[in-house]
Amino acid sequence: MNLKFGREVCNNPKIAESREWLITNGIGGFASGTISGVLTRHYHGLLVGALKPPVARTLLLTKLDETVNYNGQFYDLSTNRWADGTVAPEGYLNIESFHLEGTTPVWHFAFADGLLEKRIWMQQGENTTYIRYSYKRGSQPLNLSLKALVNYRDYHGGTHVKDLPTGSAINSRAIPLRPPETESEKTDGGGIYSLRVKAFPNAENLYISAITKNWSNNFNWSIDNTWYQNFALAVEEYRGLDATEDHLLASTGSVILQPGDSLTIIASTSDRWSAGEYRKTWGNNQIGEKSQQKKTERDRQLIDLFYDSNSLNPTPDNPNPNHWIEQLVLATEQFIVDRPLTDNPEGKTIIAGYPWFTDWGRDTMISLPGLTISTGRYDIAKTILRTFAKYIDKGMLPNVFPDAGETPHYNTVDATLWYFEAIRAYYAATKDRELLVELFPLLAEIIDWHIKGTRYNIKMDDDGLLYAGESGVQLTWMDAKVGDWVVTPRIGKPVEVNALWYNALVCIDYFSDILSKSASKYQEMVDNTRSHFSKFWYEEGGYCYDVIDSPDGNDTSFRPNQIFAVSLPDRGISRNAPIESPLQPEQQRMVVDKVGQKLLTSYGLLSLATDNPDYVGIYGGNQLQRDGSYHQGTTWGWLIGHFIQAHLRVYKNPELARSFLLPMANHLRDGCIGSISEIFDGDAPFTPRGCFAQAWSVAEVLRSWLITINN
Repeated sequence: MNLKFGREVCNNPKIAESREWLITNGIGGFASGTISGVLTRHYHGLLVGALKPPVARTLLLTKLDETVNYNGQFYDLSTNRWADGTVAPEGYLNIESFHLEGTTPVWHFAFADGLLEKRIWMQQGENTTYIRYSYKRGSQPLNLSLKALVNYRDYHGGTHVKDLPTGSAINSRAIPLRPPETESEKTDGGGIYSLRVKAFPNAENLYISAITKNWSNNFNWSIDNTWYQNFALAVEEYRGLDATEDHLLASTGSVILQPGDSLTIIASTSDRWSAGEYRKTWGNNQIGEKSQQKKTERDRQLIDLFYDSNSLNPTPDNPNPNHWIEQLVLATEQFIVDRPLTDNPEGKTIIAGYPWFTDWGRDTMISLPGLTISTGRYDIAKTILRTFAKYIDKGMLPNVFPDAGETPHYNTVDATLWYFEAIRAYYAATKDRELLVELFPLLAEIIDWHIKGTRYNIKMDDDGLLYAGESGVQLTWMDAKVGDWVVTPRIGKPVEVNALWYNALVCIDYFSDILSKSASKYQEMVDNTRSHFSKFWYEEGGYCYDVIDSPDGNDTSFRPNQIFAVSLPDRGISRNAPIESPLQPEQQRMVVDKVGQKLLTSYGLLSLATDNPDYVGIYGGNQLQRDGSYHQGTTWGWLIGHFIQAHLRVYKNPELARSFLLPMANHLRDGCIGSISEIFDGDAPFTPRGCFAQAWSVAEVLRSWLITINN
């Protein structure tokens, strides 16, 4: 897919500021920004390190403001917007193009006959960012100046000099290196110049290091330690949050480059980038180039594995048949991160979304099939399933692991039920009976807890349906809460929760059959739940109630949750006969048709029909306004997956079902380039909102695309 933009986008500040990029390191850290280089969020930065992987995410290096002196004329490459509305410098005007190479953002800056390339990537498994400048074209030397703007704060926060304690400062110093000892070193060995930044005595060291081709480049760090105040953050202003921030200019670096030369800046918390460690690799001027090659090779391996595991190998006549799907495959890796456990240092989890979410139980289980199984990374899927098994308590999967690593929160009714579906999808792909044997006792225990009752009044009723909820608690995926206000409480028997409950019962009945276990109890529960699911049918409206048996009666609000009663369970996982949906065939068709007519947008499903008086079509404003509209009309990208699965089940037309995904291919050029946003406005043009890269959005688009290919 051509994810490349020329001056028509790069030199248009409104558009270039709305297009963002993201790179990650596999342990929770990341870097992000805009095409133009303007900071618009508190979450933008060249190094947001996960100091206690995958949490304790901390902004360390905010940006490098670059200036080129070429033929006696200065060209700004960076752009800043200030609180008074001023834009200075205006480096975006010198961006000739921007594109993604895999997931690596690449800029080309043009000045007269000169061309400078900049690319950014991260080291997997390490809080290390590479920024590489390559002098591609020119008729004479250029002088490149870099201002290193740093910070040291939680990634959710903001820094203002006026609020800092008296006398506080971030100190930086250049680390002296051994001078070259031989002529060979001077000519061919390359130079490594390091800067250490330390915010306070107990803070992590930040090393900002420059690697040049040879000593003749004469790189130099000059210490500044001056605060640059009042950067304006447009997106934070739109979200009703603190919309300005201050950053420290720690140092200014400068270097003379000849055509063909390159400079690699490495920002890292790793001690291997300290002066002592540098000396062990003295003379290695290809560190940046080799790291870049490894990143390219890794991207290629991911694509090859995807094609091989799905028997979709390209042909010589059509070597890249699915460019936009390949881009999604690369995006999947950005969400898979390490979560080390005491008894399993190789534990894995899934980041729900960037830039602000960590790992959520619900999001992880929904995302797992698309991110790992669809891409052939079965070992990672297995590790994640085992990782979360360690946290199951009273029959419940945790909803969220707090950033600071405290005790997980268990305020979710559906995360545990999605766990069954994730295991089913894993087994369907791998036939891994060993894992099924290992997890079956835990799954049986989960069912038992739901029968007798667990937290938050979650309990199977006499009709075989699952009841959940109590005042002041949000348990379903529609979980917005502001203070004590639960926006969509949905106490009672939510339709998607019971579709998932029915699916879980079918799954454990299926697993019992595979393991030759007696399952008469589960068979009876499947039959009982199925026979009473008809309570959800709202005959007058011709669709499903959203919640039944609530304190206020049955809820007739037309929402997308009913689509899961058609898409689940997966066909053919019963010991006796194929079981598909607890709804009758004609009811299934009516649900798919009405959801398509009333809720379908180009990028997913509306969370509430537009004719409902509570519908809100634009997501924005302060937290009260945003959370109040989160599930009251906002479009959710991840829901497109189960709509397509349901549509395919009813109409059995893969090509028609796949057509609903085509707008998502265009969206890869919008929002976060190469990824899919969490949410979109309910009103056209469906502007992307929320997290600019969301795990379950990427996962469900990829998974549902494969469903249409394989049917």
